Amino acid sequence: MNCNKAKNIDLLLYLIKNGFKPQKITGKNHWFLSPFRKEKTASFKVDTDKNTWYDFGSGHGGTIIDFLQKYYSCSISEVLNKLKENTFSFHQQKIISPHTKKGDIIKVKALQNKYLIAYLKEREINLELAKEFCFEVYYTFDSNKTYYAIGFKNDLGGFELRNQFFKGCIGRKHFTTIKRDYSTVSVFESWSDFLSYLTLKNTVPEEDFIILNSTALIKKVLEIVNQYCVVKSFFDNDESGSNTLQIIKDNTELEVFDYRYYYKNHKDLNAFLINSKMANC
Repeated sequence: MNCNKAKNIDLLLYLIKNGFKPQKITGKNHWFLSPFRKEKTASFKVDTDKNTWYDFGSGHGGTIIDFLQKYYSCSISEVLNKLKENTFSFHQQKIISPHTKKGDIIKVKALQNKYLIAYLKEREINLELAKEFCFEVYYTFDSNKTYYAIGFKNDLGGFELRNQFFKGCIGRKHFTTIKRDYSTVSVFESWSDFLSYLTLKNTVPEEDFIILNSTALIKKVLEIVNQYCVVKSFFDNDESGSNTLQIIKDNTELEVFDYRYYYKNHKDLNAFLINSKMANC
C-alpha cells in the first residue's frame, strides 16, 4: 500500500461499508453527520467526483488518508499500514464537542503516564519540552468512569485534551498565550504544532507564542497579535489555514511571515516532523 493506491480507494463506499450513513445526496455530494463531533445537521461532505471530503464545522478536508489521520490521530505510515492490513476498527467513538462545557476534572498532575508518553513518542514530540507545557489530566463526563489525557491549558483555565482515541476540550474553549516579553510572536493552530516547532528547534526560542486551539478563535487574538513587532504563522496547509492567515493579514499593518513553505508538502507542522524523523531513520 502506498499513498497513490490509498487515494484511489473509493471514499464514499469505504465510509458506508464502515457504518457511516449519508443524510442527504445533492448531485455528486453526499452529506454525513460529522464523524468528529456531535451534530444534528450534516456538515461533512464527500465529493464523489474528486473522491475527497470536507468538514465545514472544522474547515478541514482532503483524501481518505487525511480523514483517517484526523479520525485516529495517527501518522501517514500508520494509515497505510492499517489500510494494507485492513485493521481499522470503525466503531463510533464517544466524541465530545470541542466546545463542550460538560465534564469534571478529577486531578491534574505532571505528565508521566506511559500510554500518554507513548502517544507523544508516536508523534515524535520531544518529551521534556512536552512536560514543560502539558499536563496529565484525569476527568469524567458521567461520574461512572474516569478518563485520562494529555492536557494543554488555555488562558481561561480550560484544557485541550488529547490521547490516542479522544480529542476535545473540558472547561471553556479559549486560546493559549505564552508571554515572555519578546517582540516576536509565533502563532499556531494547535498545541501539537507548537510542540512540534519546539522539537524541531530543540529548544524554546526567544519568542512569545499564541496557540489558537481552534481557528474559530482567530479574531479574538488580533488585538494581542498587534502588540508585537514580528508575527510568524504556522498554520495547516488547507483552506482553513489560509483563511486564518488572511484574517491576520487583513487586520494588521505588520508583516506576517507565513512559514508553511517549509512544510508545504505536509498537512501540518506535526506531519512534517513525523515524516522528517522517519526519513532520518
